[in-house]
Amino acid sequence: MELHKKLAIDLMNKYKTKVRNRPFIVGIDGLSGAGKTTFVNKLAAELRAQHMEPVIFHIDDHIVEREKRYHTGYEEWFEYYFLQWDVDLLTSCLFETLHHSSRLTLPFYDKTTDTIASKRVTVTNKNLVLIEGIFLLREEWWPLFDYRIFLDCPREIRLKRVLKREKLKENQEPTMQKYKRRYWPGEDYYLRQEQPAEKADQVYDTSGVISDHV
Repeated sequence: MELHKKLAIDLMNKYKTKVRNRPFIVGIDGLSGAGKTTFVNKLAAELRAQHMEPVIFHIDDHIVEREKRYHTGYEEWFEYYFLQWDVDLLTSCLFETLHHSSRLTLPFYDKTTDTIASKRVTVTNKNLVLIEGIFLLREEWWPLFDYRIFLDCPREIRLKRVLKREKLKENQEPTMQKYKRRYWPGEDYYLRQEQPAEKADQVYDTSGVISDHV
């Protein structure tokens, strides 16, 4: 059975046996270029085929303004891991609220204007919620998921996907340097500190089963 179909059926079974009067919350974690967006889209399609309409949240929709995460005086990896998101705010308005309310008010980041706009989102107790993004299994958030997935993929493959996604055929050096200064050290800290694969209920190797569009 195809991976996403099997997972969709497994999640549906877990959803049906839940006793909580709230949505069933699934976290899909993975480092940059691991294939999270592709994975969640395929999983959502299979859930719809099972007559379940999932609600999807992308954690990157909820980052903070640039001035709060760049040129702060901290090292770049620290800015990426600790300052890219308002962790306490998202803990309260997203993760904890999903446990006791159907109405969420979330901060959505607009990259074009570098501004935040609050929007209301409604989630019913009958929904299966898919949250995808990097660093989801950090200590503040991982206990608030009902099921945790970690997508594992070697760095060299992830880098190729990122460069292709950003359409960087030439002059890749600035991007490479940024990854070396900011993203990779932040990821390394996360792997050492949080050990997300150990916290996950399921780990998938996405080096060969995900398309390069991530």
